[in-house]
Amino acid sequence: MHTRTLGQGLEVSAIGIGAMGMSQSYGPNPGPREEMVAVLRGAVERGVTFVDTAEVYGPYVNEELVGEALEPVRDQVVIATKFGWRIEDGATVGLDSSPEQIRRAADASLRRLRTDVIDLYYQHRVDPQVPIEEVAGAVAELVQAGKVRHFGLSEAGAATIRRAHAVYPVTAVQSEYSLWTRDPEPEVLPTLAELGIGFVPFSPLGKGFLTGTVDAATSFAPGDIRATIPRFTEDNRAANLALVEHVRQVAADKGVTPGQIALAWLLAQQPWIVPIPGTRRLTRVEENAGATAVPLSADEIADLDALAARIGIRGDRYNETGMSMVGL
Repeated sequence: MHTRTLGQGLEVSAIGIGAMGMSQSYGPNPGPREEMVAVLRGAVERGVTFVDTAEVYGPYVNEELVGEALEPVRDQVVIATKFGWRIEDGATVGLDSSPEQIRRAADASLRRLRTDVIDLYYQHRVDPQVPIEEVAGAVAELVQAGKVRHFGLSEAGAATIRRAHAVYPVTAVQSEYSLWTRDPEPEVLPTLAELGIGFVPFSPLGKGFLTGTVDAATSFAPGDIRATIPRFTEDNRAANLALVEHVRQVAADKGVTPGQIALAWLLAQQPWIVPIPGTRRLTRVEENAGATAVPLSADEIADLDALAARIGIRGDRYNETGMSMVGL
């Protein structure tokens, strides 16, 4: 696994791992906690050094899982986590990026992660009630205190990124980005290129859709977030399969998997883009890592670049509430 550099010189593996699905969002949890610990440690053994979590995943239990798994290899990994939600009685009840809450959240995350410093600390969603300058200032204080190394934003719009970066350098922005979710391209990616900020696409495999393992007949288990997403209604899945079929053909021609094509396309966009696909299986970790060795020609990249516009994508990537919280 080769490495890539996000903003402010933060070096990470070219493919990271998103740990959220090990605790929530994709149906029943996958069995004993020890198995997920083994997957995370196995990922590190295979060169994956960038692990993403958040206090709200669970809530809290995903950070605890990551902390347990990575404690023996802490010096080999970059751990990213997030703040910004108000959590009461085990449930999210809104946003809260007040400086006081950021400080409390950081201390709690440090304990759960079993570490003395958070490598990359993202604001999970922009809080319209708290000026981004105050958020950046609070994270800067945590950096000065030695509790945080780098500042990040998640699903923020270009203007917010600029305002935050003017107060304290932003190392990375994380948003959904893939062959069927192209929202960051018009404004966010050019802003990051200008400011020298790295980009971390989550759901780079379209929440599984781009792997070719989901179709119109797929039945989602209770607790699977995809059952609440407009893009994953039965009709929209049927319409969107045309995109997957094209990716599947490209993959077959090259002797690789559709997921590897989707990740290779992301890697080809910019050298400062680092996808974080989630998985619960080491075989998928190995498959995802293999995408770094998949060559795409200029013609293949151009073909894939135009795919979503040419075929069309049906359905929003979040429900109405979720869509209202992005791009602020």
